[in-house]
Amino acid sequence: MFDIFDLECIVRILISAICGSFIGIERKVRLKEAGTRTHLVVAFGSALFMIVSKYGFEDMIVRAADNPAISFDPTRIASTIVTGIGFLGAGTIFVRRNVINGLTTAAGLWSTAAVGMAIGAGQYIIGISAAVILTFLQWFLHSSKLIARASTTLMIFKLAPCEKPFDKLEKLLNQYGIIVKSVNFEKNSNNECKIECVVKMPAKLSHIELSDELCANDFILGVEF
Repeated sequence: MFDIFDLECIVRILISAICGSFIGIERKVRLKEAGTRTHLVVAFGSALFMIVSKYGFEDMIVRAADNPAISFDPTRIASTIVTGIGFLGAGTIFVRRNVINGLTTAAGLWSTAAVGMAIGAGQYIIGISAAVILTFLQWFLHSSKLIARASTTLMIFKLAPCEKPFDKLEKLLNQYGIIVKSVNFEKNSNNECKIECVVKMPAKLSHIELSDELCANDFILGVEF
């Protein structure tokens, strides 16, 4: 029988979904693997699991009170959410040439699950506040120049035939404050070089502007990040 409490549970799920999508929008703007829909579904599912965990076993609680032989712990459903989201988050993390990407997105999914659990448990203020704070912190830490730091990334260069191509490239990169950590060198039949570099570059550098400036050099035929 539908009652006012069922309506409240539906509202909890909807609020969780809205908070999850709010967090996901920030990730989508950054072109991350898990965006609005993924975060929405994570928060939605976490809220639903929490509601089932908290209120779905009331009949069993009554039976357990009358029969000591019955022993169960419905809170296990809530505890397994943390583990389950860990597998989903692992899918957003990938490693290429010793460069790790996706850690922040994975942590964001994990925290989004916590937001959904809080709202599913009826802690609206905590859940909504956590969603707002998490979104703000991810945006601020990514955008703030006060705490900007060097980042490790992979750059792939296609170079025209020339003498000591890597030395010329490294010297050019150093002018922009880019430090080469490791390199993979290939040369084709036309003596054109393909160089893959794992580099540490200042956070203030724009990939687009840097690509334009690097390609202005005659010996650089192409750049890929």
